[in-house]
Amino acid sequence: MRTITGLYDSYDDARAAVTALEDAGVPSDDISIATNKANGVDVEAQGNRAAEGAGTGAGLGALAGGAGGLLTSLGMLAIPGVGPIVAAGWLVATAAGVAVGAVAGGAVGGIVGAMVKEGVPEEDAHLYAEGVRRGGSVVAARVEEGRVTEAQAILDRWRPVDIGARRASYVEQGWTRFDETADPYTAEQIAAERQRYRSSL
Repeated sequence: MRTITGLYDSYDDARAAVTALEDAGVPSDDISIATNKANGVDVEAQGNRAAEGAGTGAGLGALAGGAGGLLTSLGMLAIPGVGPIVAAGWLVATAAGVAVGAVAGGAVGGIVGAMVKEGVPEEDAHLYAEGVRRGGSVVAARVEEGRVTEAQAILDRWRPVDIGARRASYVEQGWTRFDETADPYTAEQIAAERQRYRSSL
């Protein structure tokens, strides 16, 4: 199995990518989505059965997928450095477990640690976490080696962020890596980010 990922400025594009992966036969249990709460996703309208959680790990049992597709199991939790996110799937459950281990052992935690654990290069994992912090959405899927090209093409169909260009833009602003101790972005900061990258929305 290999993990493929896509970062999206638009939650609607990320959601469409998830649906397309499911339609192509990728099991919901092998797909994850995480989006900044600032995107205004209504978890109840998505058919959520999970209790809303105030802290990392809350409600994770209901975030691991379920009948009716991944998007019916969206729930809310908090990620250090990002703040409240709406998410579903294995990545979120792994992130909570990695965060607990990181507190005990000093390892990289949260979303970054979860992605690294699943084979995503650490520098890319930092970029994805920062992208969610700044109002974006990340989709990650575990697929068989023989389906990697097909699944990546599906993610690419829905206008993902060019991570090389986005990394360069962040670095130009003084960014070096995702910082779990940083304050989450405010609504005003996220709005400014949307304005900066509006041509990709």
